[in-house]
Amino acid sequence: MSDPAVYRWAISNPLTRWVARRRTQQLYDLMGGFVHTQVLISCVRLNVFALLRASPMTVKDLAHRVDVPAASLQRLVLSAIALGLLEHRSQGRVGLGPLGLPVATHEGVRAMVEHNHLLYLDLQDPVAFLRDAWRGDMAGYWPYAHGKESQAQVPQAQDAFSRYSALMDASQNFVVGEILSTYNFSDHQCVLDVGAGKGRFISQLAQQERHLKIQLFDLAPVLQLAQVGLQAQGLSSRASFYPGSFLSDSLPTGADLITLVRVAHDHSDAVVLQILRKAFEALPLGGAVLIAEPMAQEPGQPPLADAYFHYYLLAMGSGRLRTPSELMNLMAQSGLTHMELLPNAMPIHARVLIGRKSKCLP
Repeated sequence: MSDPAVYRWAISNPLTRWVARRRTQQLYDLMGGFVHTQVLISCVRLNVFALLRASPMTVKDLAHRVDVPAASLQRLVLSAIALGLLEHRSQGRVGLGPLGLPVATHEGVRAMVEHNHLLYLDLQDPVAFLRDAWRGDMAGYWPYAHGKESQAQVPQAQDAFSRYSALMDASQNFVVGEILSTYNFSDHQCVLDVGAGKGRFISQLAQQERHLKIQLFDLAPVLQLAQVGLQAQGLSSRASFYPGSFLSDSLPTGADLITLVRVAHDHSDAVVLQILRKAFEALPLGGAVLIAEPMAQEPGQPPLADAYFHYYLLAMGSGRLRTPSELMNLMAQSGLTHMELLPNAMPIHARVLIGRKSKCLP
C-alpha cells in the first residue's frame, strides 16, 4: 500500500487483489465512520426504524411521515441501505435491514445511539479532547466518575440521578442476559449488587433464582428509584437496600456473592482496588466476587469494541477499559483467589470474571 509500483502489481494480480481491495475498503470505512454514526442517529431521531417496522413504505411516503424533503431523505435511506440498516423491498418500498431490526426492537440500543451524541460533541476537536478529556458533555453526564458521590457534591435534583439511571437500566439487558446464561447461582444464598442502579440486574436474577435473597448498594437517590421498581415486581420482601458510596462507606455483610456489573470500568485502578478490598472484607470465607462488563482484548487477540470503549471511558471520567488479566491482577491484590474468566456467548456485550475468598488461611 505504501509503494505505488507494488500497489499496481497487487491490484493487477488476482491472487493479491483481494488484499488491496480489503485494505482500501477498511480505510474508506475509517474515513466514513463519523458519517455512518450520523446516518444511524438520524434514523433513530426521525423514528424511521419504528415506522418501517410497522410497514415498509416508499421514500415519498416516509418523507411525508418524518417531515423531511424527499430528495434529502432519499440520501439518508440509500446510505442506511448501504450500511445494512434498511433494505429495498418490492414496489419501490424500503424496509428494515438486518442491522436496523435490532435497533427498532431494543430500547437500550436506541438509548445508547442517542446518548452517543454527547461523545460526538466532545470529539469535535479530537486533539483538544485528548489534552483535556474530562471537561466535556460526557463528563458532565456522569458526575460520579470524578469521585463526586457525596451528597454535598452530587447535584441534588432527582432528575439528575433519574437521567443516567434510566440509561443504565435501558442499556443493561444484553449484559444481564450474558451473566444469567453464564454463571450458576444455585450455590449462593444471598447476592449483594454494588452500584445496583435501578435494580435491573438484581431483579431479573431474583426472578430467575427464587431461592436468593438480594441486597442493593448505591447512592441514596438511585436506590429510591430501585425500591419503587422492586416493589412493583413483588420483590421487596426478599430485598434489602443499603444507601451509600463505595468511596467512603463499607459494604454491608451477609451476602456470599458480590456483583459488580459495569462498575469497575467506570473508575480508576485505585478506586476499583478499594471496592474489591471492601468486597473481600464483607464476604464470608468461600464467598465470591463477580465482575461483568466489556473488557479489552488481551494483546494479540482480535479487538471487539475496544476503540469505542477506550474513548467513551476517557470522555466519561476516570475509568478505563481493562483486559481480564488486568482485572484479575486487581482482584489478586484485594486478596481474592481462584480467579476465572468464564466463557460466554457474546463477549462484546460483557465478559464475566469470578474471584473467590479462599476458605484456607493465607
